[in-house]
Amino acid sequence: MTLNIGLIDYGMGNLHSVDQSFSRLNQPLKLVKRPEDLKDCKALILPGVGAFDPAMENLAKTNLIPELKNWVNDDRPLLGICLGLQLLFESSDEGHRDGLGFLKGEIKHLPRNEKELIPHIGWALLNQHKDCPLFKKNPDKQWMYFVHSYAAVPSNPQEVASSVDFGDEKITAVIWSKRLSACQFHPEKSGESGAKLLANWLDWLKKETQILY
Repeated sequence: MTLNIGLIDYGMGNLHSVDQSFSRLNQPLKLVKRPEDLKDCKALILPGVGAFDPAMENLAKTNLIPELKNWVNDDRPLLGICLGLQLLFESSDEGHRDGLGFLKGEIKHLPRNEKELIPHIGWALLNQHKDCPLFKKNPDKQWMYFVHSYAAVPSNPQEVASSVDFGDEKITAVIWSKRLSACQFHPEKSGESGAKLLANWLDWLKKETQILY
């Protein structure tokens, strides 16, 4: 069983690698570039690579922002990836534009310390803080691939499903709130662990779409 899942294309996403990762799971994705492309979509993916302000500017040009707000207000499934996670929040240290504001909180520059380099590039082990559908079938240690200089600081810490160690601090790795989820890392570049996470999201989606639609 495949679902009609939209992959939002606003000119700053790692579309090919995300599409390929879902293809390996036998799940095609539909490119969403404008509001009419949302027709028949059951879930959305918001990817992202680059800087916060240009991303918000590009997203605004698609006229998708009001539709995305309605989507989240209706509690429909959305998965953010890397910069796509950061855009879900209210603001970012990286720029001056407002974020989407679907989640309360802000994006802060990674803490400077003597143990870690910035940008944070490479593999890191997830610390799981609460059960969520992304991890239910993956009890093993999960190493994920990160490339970023900023991380989310949610107003509600209960929305953090997992973190990673960064020096003596922990930074947000996965957000889960109602049917809104997001990863700071790149699951599509994280080997078997990333593939399992995406497969778990798809399994959860199939059950949720029976409730929603």
